[in-house]
Amino acid sequence: MDPSKPLIVQSDRTVLLEAQSPRYAEARDAISPFAELEKSPEHVHTYRLTALSVWNAAATGLAGDAMLGALERYSKYPIPGNVREEIERWVARYGRIQLVAESAEHDGGAETADRETSAAGTSDAGTSDAESPEAGASDAGLSGKSQRRMALVSDDAAVLAEVATSALLRPYLLGEPVDGRLPVDPAYRGHVKQALIKLGYPVEDLAGYVKGGALNVVLAKGLNGHDGTHLRSYQEESVAAFWQGGTVRGGSGVIVLPCGAGKTVVGMGVMARCQTKTLILTTNTIAVRQWRDELLDKTDLTPDDVGEYTGDSKEVKPVTIATYQILTYRRSKTEPFVHFDLFQRNDWGLIVYDEVHLLPAPVFRVTAEIQATRRLGLTATLVREDGKEQDVFTLIGPKRFDVPWKVLEAQGWIATAECHEIRVPLPEEMRMEYAVANGRTKFRLASESHAKIGVVKRLVKRHADDQVLVIGQYIGQLETLARVLDAPLIMGRTPTRERQELYDRFRTGELKLLLVSKVGNFAIDLPDANVLIQVSGTYGSRQEEAQRLGRILRPKQGGETATFYSVVTRDSRDQDFSANRQLFLTEQGYSYRIVDSNELD
Repeated sequence: MDPSKPLIVQSDRTVLLEAQSPRYAEARDAISPFAELEKSPEHVHTYRLTALSVWNAAATGLAGDAMLGALERYSKYPIPGNVREEIERWVARYGRIQLVAESAEHDGGAETADRETSAAGTSDAGTSDAESPEAGASDAGLSGKSQRRMALVSDDAAVLAEVATSALLRPYLLGEPVDGRLPVDPAYRGHVKQALIKLGYPVEDLAGYVKGGALNVVLAKGLNGHDGTHLRSYQEESVAAFWQGGTVRGGSGVIVLPCGAGKTVVGMGVMARCQTKTLILTTNTIAVRQWRDELLDKTDLTPDDVGEYTGDSKEVKPVTIATYQILTYRRSKTEPFVHFDLFQRNDWGLIVYDEVHLLPAPVFRVTAEIQATRRLGLTATLVREDGKEQDVFTLIGPKRFDVPWKVLEAQGWIATAECHEIRVPLPEEMRMEYAVANGRTKFRLASESHAKIGVVKRLVKRHADDQVLVIGQYIGQLETLARVLDAPLIMGRTPTRERQELYDRFRTGELKLLLVSKVGNFAIDLPDANVLIQVSGTYGSRQEEAQRLGRILRPKQGGETATFYSVVTRDSRDQDFSANRQLFLTEQGYSYRIVDSNELD
C-alpha cells in the first residue's frame, strides 16, 4: 500500500478517488478519459469503469496498457485481477470485428474497403485532392444509388461463428461465415452495428461513404481572430481526428468540446475537408440562424448556398440547417414523420448533429438507415439522460476527440469560472406540506420555494454591472422573478422575433439582466454573459448543468472570471438532485463552493 496515492480500484469496477489528495487533479485527468464519474461527495469521488467508457477511449487511440498504467500509477493497492482482465478484454473487443465493403474477388470488381486514400495537399481551408472510397455507397435510406455488398470480417473465426448464431444479428445476414467473412445486408448497416454492440463487439465500420454532391467550402480569413484561415490547435486536432486523412477510418464520430470553445467552427472545418453538400441538424430556430450567420461570416458560402428548414421556412439548399423539432413533427402518433424525406432530398455527403446528446429517438431510427453518409456529432458532453449513449456510439460514431474543460480554461480559450451552490432553508410554513408530499412533489416544492426570490435579488444587486442570466425550470417561478426583478423573460412560447430582439439587446449591453426558461439551455450565443443564476433545474440532469455553465464560458475581455450560482433548498430533494447535476462538471475539474444564504452580503 502507498498512502500517498489517491486511488482505490475495487473489484466491482468502481474507482474511489480522494478529493483532498495533493495528487487529486492529476489522477482525475488521467482516469476521466476511460472512467465515468458516478458520485462526487466532498471527500471521495466514485468513478466506474464500463465497456462503453473504455470503447470510447479506445476509439480515440488510448491503448489498454495506457489505461491500466494510469490506474497503477495512482492506486494505493494492486489492481484487482478481474478489473485488469476486463479492461484488456474490452479493449481487445473494440474493432475485433470490422464491417467492410466486399473486395473485387468477392464482388466482381468492387473497390476494396481497405484502400486508404491520402489527404496530402489538404490546405488550411480544408480542400482535399483525395476522397474516401465509395464502398458501401448506399443504405435503405439512400434511394437511387446501387447497393454494394458488405461483410463482417475478423481474424478470429470463433468470434464470427459466435455472432452469426445470435438472434439479434441473424435478420441482417446474407449467408454463413466463410474464410473470416460474414456477408450482411448493406441496407441494414446501422442495425448490424447496434446488434453487435449489444453482443459486446463494437464493430469498426470501414465500409466507406458516399461522396455526396460537390460543394466548395473555404474558411474565411479572420477566423478565430487570425489574419489567415487557421483553426485553433485543438480545433484542428479535432477535425483531423474526425477526418482521418480522408480514409474509411474517419468520417463518423463525435467531437466533445465545452460550450464556448468553437464547436461550430469545428463543424465548418469538417465541411471544408469534406467539400460536399451538408445537412446540419440543431436544437431550435435561434440556433439555426446562428449557424447560418456563422457560415456566412466564416466561410465563402453565400446566402444562395445556405437554407433554413424550420417551422418558418422550408428551404433546401446545398447547406441546409434544420431543427430536430421539425424533423420529428407528425400529425399524430400513428402517422409518419412528415419531414423525414429531408434526409433524401439532396445529395448529402455530410450530416452534422449539433448538440448530439439531445438527438431524439426518431432521428436515431432514420440515422440507422443512412450510414453511408458521413456523420459528425458535436457536443459538450456525451452524457444522455435517456441512457442512449450506445446509440450515439454506433449510429453517429465513437468519440473521436475530447479535451478537458480546465485545459482550455488554462490556455485562455474559455473563461475561468467560479461555481457556487447557495443553500436556502425551506420556509417554516412549507415544512408540513413538504413532509407529506410524494417524491416528485417534494422536488417541485423545494425547487420553487419562494425563499429563493430574496437570494436571487441579492445576487442580482451584487452583480449590477455584469451581464446576468437567470435560468430555471418552472415558468410560474420565472414569471414571479421577472415581475420582482422587472426584467424580461424568454420561454418556449416567446415568438422567435422577440427572442432574437432580447438576445441582441443583451449582447449589446443595453439589457443587463435577462431571465430564460430551459429554452436557454442550448445553442444560444451570448458571449458577454458572465454571471448565471440557476434557480431550478431538470431533476439531476448532468447535461443541463454543463450546458448552463457553458452559457457563460466565452472568453471575456480582460480575462474576467465567469460566475455560476445554483440556488438550492437545503436538506431537500432539490439538494439531492443538485449533487447529481454537478457530477459532469466535477469530473471536468470544477468545484462548487457551498454558501449558506445567510452568509450573502
